[in-house]
Amino acid sequence: MPASTFPLLCLGHPLLDIQVTHGEVLLEKYGLKANDAILAQDKHAPLRRSYDEVVRDYEVSYLAGGGAQTAARGAAYILPPESVVFIGCVGDDELAAHLRAANHREGLREAYYVKKGERTGVCAVIITGTHRSLVTTLRAAQSFDIAHLHTPEISRLIDGARVFYVEGYFLRHAVDSVVEVGKKASESGKIFVTNLSAPYVAQFFKAELEEVLFYTDIIIGNEAEAAAWAVAAALPDTGPDDFPAIARALALLPKFEPARPRTVVLTQGPEATILVSAAAPDSPRVFPVERLPDAQIVDTNGAGDAFAGGFLGALVAGKPIDECVRVGQRLGAMSVQMEGPQYRWPREKVM
Repeated sequence: MPASTFPLLCLGHPLLDIQVTHGEVLLEKYGLKANDAILAQDKHAPLRRSYDEVVRDYEVSYLAGGGAQTAARGAAYILPPESVVFIGCVGDDELAAHLRAANHREGLREAYYVKKGERTGVCAVIITGTHRSLVTTLRAAQSFDIAHLHTPEISRLIDGARVFYVEGYFLRHAVDSVVEVGKKASESGKIFVTNLSAPYVAQFFKAELEEVLFYTDIIIGNEAEAAAWAVAAALPDTGPDDFPAIARALALLPKFEPARPRTVVLTQGPEATILVSAAAPDSPRVFPVERLPDAQIVDTNGAGDAFAGGFLGALVAGKPIDECVRVGQRLGAMSVQMEGPQYRWPREKVM
C-alpha cells in the first residue's frame, strides 16, 4: 500500500505501450497519421483485438505508458523517493503487473483501481522517423470509478497532495472524478494542472475540458492541441498558429479562484516554448529550445509528457516558473535521445 502522503498526485489512463519502429507500412495500411494520437476504431480491428499483428511482424519494446503516467514517471525521476503517486484503472491481469514493476523501478508509486475481469489498456506506438502515431485500446482504463476517490486510502492521498496533474484523455470517461479533485484542490489553495493531451480532446470534448479548466491553475499543451482548441472555441481574429493569442485566451477563461492567475505553457517541439500568465496576458514569454542534431534524435514518443514530468517535478521542488519550463525542456530533450520515453541520465543534468 502506498504511503499516505505524496506531494504530487497524477490521474490518467494507465497503458502498456507496445512500441515499433519503421512502421510506415502500418500507417498506410490503417490510414494513420505520422504524428497523431487516436483511439482504435473498427478499421484498426487487428490492432484493437490483441496487437498480435504488431508483435508478430515487428521487433517491439514494452513500456509503462499513458500520458499522465509517463509524466508522473518523469517527475518521480527528478524528485526524492515517495514523492509521486499515480491513480488510474487497470485490469486484474499480467499487464497490470508489468506496469507496477516498471513504475516501481523508476520510483513511481501507484494506487490503481482494479477492474475485475477486464484487460489492462494497451497503446500501439508506431514510430516513423522522428514521428510517432499512437493507437490506443483503453480497455479497463476507461472504467475508472469515482467511488475509488472516496476510499480511505485515496482520500488520504488527495488530502496529502500539494500538486495535482490530470491528462486530457481522462476527461472522456472520468470528468466527474477530475472535477471533484480539481474542486477540492482549488478550495484548499493547492495547484491543479491539466494537460490538453491531444487535438481530439478539444475537438470532441470541449465542454468537459472547459469544465475542468475552470479549476485549473496551469495548462500544458502543444501546438497541435492549442490550434485544435482555438478552432473548437471559434476564437475571433486568431489564426490557428497564433500561439501567444491562443495561450492568452486559455489563460483568461473563467476560473474558480481568479485571485490565482492561470498560467498556460505551450510547447512546439524543437521550437520555442510559449508561456502566458493571466496576470500579464499581453506579455507572452518565449523560452527558446536548444536544438538537437537530427542524428541524436532517436524517438519523439512521449516527449511532451516528459516535458510535463520535468515541469511538474521542478514545480513540486519549489522552483520558479522559468526554471520549471527549462527543466521540462531538458527532460524532453533527454527522452528524445533514447527509445522511450525513458529517464536514464544523472538527475543533476536535468535539475
